[in-house]
Amino acid sequence: MKHLSALKDRASGIRGFAILLLIGLAASCAYAQNDWPTYGRDDGNTRHSPLKQIDAKNVSTLKLAWTYHEAPSVPDPAPAPAPDQPEGRGGRGGRGGRGPQRSSEASPIVVNGVMYLPTPYNRVVALEPETGKEIWVYKIPGGANASTRGVEYWPGDAQSPPSIFFVATNGRLMALNAKTGQPVPGFGNEGWVDMKAGIDNGFTTGNFSLSSPPKVYKNLVITGARVQESPSLGFSGDTRAWDAHTGKLVWQFHSVPRPGETGSDTWKGDGWKARSGTNVWGLISLDPELGLVYLPYGSPSYDFYGADREGAGLFGNSLVALDAATGKLKWYFQTVHHDIWDYDLESPPILFEMTRNKTKIPALALTSKTGLVFMLDRRTGKPLYDVEERPVPQSEIPGEHSWPTEPFPVKPAPLSRMSFKPEEIAKVTPEHEKFCRDLMAGDGGWAYGGPFNPYTAKMTIVFPGTWGATNWHGGSFDPDRGYLFFNTLDLADVGKLSKTEPGSPLAYSKGGFVRFWNPDNFWPCQAPPWGEMVAINVNTGEYAWRVPFGIIPELEAKGVHNTGTLNMGGSATTATGLVFIGATNDRHFRAFDGKTGKILWDVQLEAGAYASPIIYQGKNGKEYVVVVAAGGAYMDRQAGDSVLAFALP
Repeated sequence: MKHLSALKDRASGIRGFAILLLIGLAASCAYAQNDWPTYGRDDGNTRHSPLKQIDAKNVSTLKLAWTYHEAPSVPDPAPAPAPDQPEGRGGRGGRGGRGPQRSSEASPIVVNGVMYLPTPYNRVVALEPETGKEIWVYKIPGGANASTRGVEYWPGDAQSPPSIFFVATNGRLMALNAKTGQPVPGFGNEGWVDMKAGIDNGFTTGNFSLSSPPKVYKNLVITGARVQESPSLGFSGDTRAWDAHTGKLVWQFHSVPRPGETGSDTWKGDGWKARSGTNVWGLISLDPELGLVYLPYGSPSYDFYGADREGAGLFGNSLVALDAATGKLKWYFQTVHHDIWDYDLESPPILFEMTRNKTKIPALALTSKTGLVFMLDRRTGKPLYDVEERPVPQSEIPGEHSWPTEPFPVKPAPLSRMSFKPEEIAKVTPEHEKFCRDLMAGDGGWAYGGPFNPYTAKMTIVFPGTWGATNWHGGSFDPDRGYLFFNTLDLADVGKLSKTEPGSPLAYSKGGFVRFWNPDNFWPCQAPPWGEMVAINVNTGEYAWRVPFGIIPELEAKGVHNTGTLNMGGSATTATGLVFIGATNDRHFRAFDGKTGKILWDVQLEAGAYASPIIYQGKNGKEYVVVVAAGGAYMDRQAGDSVLAFALP
């Protein structure tokens, strides 16, 4: 009988273990279904939610569920502008005595029933995702801010607690206990690591921070870098991985290869030495199954004149795939050779499955400021649609040896405009047309052309401009329909290369950033549309639809429609075929039908939402759509400080 009792107890224990295992699996499924655990929701940055509560039939009834104000009730003294937050960017004025308000491009994350968010007020906060109520607030010492666009979550283990990672504007990689909001004692120097060490190239001063969240792979925290645009020499843009337990450096990838490393032959002479730029300031993607991390690199410094960096300049403007565990190079793909336009790669590669001849191919979509979309086999980096090297105009500036060709994908077609002719001037009103024609007549007449039109000694119109056809936010993907969604921006930069003072590091400089627009109302000077939403079928390389994105009320009142507007910030999709996006400087938040491009829901916000939305399900069973609407972008003077959550009534 004792043996029988023991067997019964053992069987009961096995059943109990099985039940616990099933509960754990169910919790894992709930985590995957309900949360938004990383910036792009998944490691492939699809920004796609599998939730189905909100659909095309009921989305029009969405209402504001809660609001969280980022600005503290008692404002702190304003810190000095961070490298990625130029003076005046956030606008002035305020709400309820909260003082000056600052812009934000952040997307929250939601993990295990808690929302985590960096604010532009020197804080990282944890909120109840059903109410917006604060759970904890961590104030960053020294007046620094967190990564502009978000934070990263690590689940922890027996050695370390679940942690929130971000890089502060003072160059510190920080780890907070996700449950308490306090620094993790065992990580680095009691919760932080000085990231400036090991990348200074012998310089004692220099800008270093990270405007986007790190990426976690197993027990590694992988970080990019935000470094200077000018001068050419300074802190390097190397990518590094850190031990999530201790903060110790595990590997470092040289973004500018050193002699003997792959790509070193693309730099002539000593052009590689102490080179700044060539950094991942945008967003990183991962394929955990392949063990690969995908790094979109920006251009080498200085952006607009490369006489001191002859050659194609790897790994500038390249997507680089590394072994995520070791940092070893697996493959690379360069999108711009010897960049002299500031055409960074910055948006995250989007990972998906492409169907070709009834076969599934692990693929990724890569785009940048150029607006060219490259679809690659993510195992090898080989193009899935043909890519052609086409001749481009050559620079006439002394000392500059621009590259004779640039890569163009045969499919898809460019996201937006890449050239300009005077007959394409905007004629939305007689006053605007006159302003733009007078502008072009200045300095003895402006140069134009494209694509890859080089800057000259006279004022030159270059499409796309340095904001790009798209920017850091990139696109989103609906795996059920095989559609990529991008919001596009049609705006040129205008500039010329001028001789510098004797003794300057470079003989020529472009000076500041000037746009091809009327700065009083932010209307571009070329014919509309000025912003669009587009859908690309990845299996055909063709556009499924393209519609104007945003409105200009003043022009609408005059009977001028379909202009679109300037926009900055990304989209998110749902399993019910919806595409949510703010982004436009008309300060609207919209839901599109992903199949047709029809607007199904449209709400006016107090301030622009220049961030990407997230979608999750709360513990109360409700599905929420949340976006940060802090306004204050370069194309909008209206400031705000709101985190807005929408749900069905």
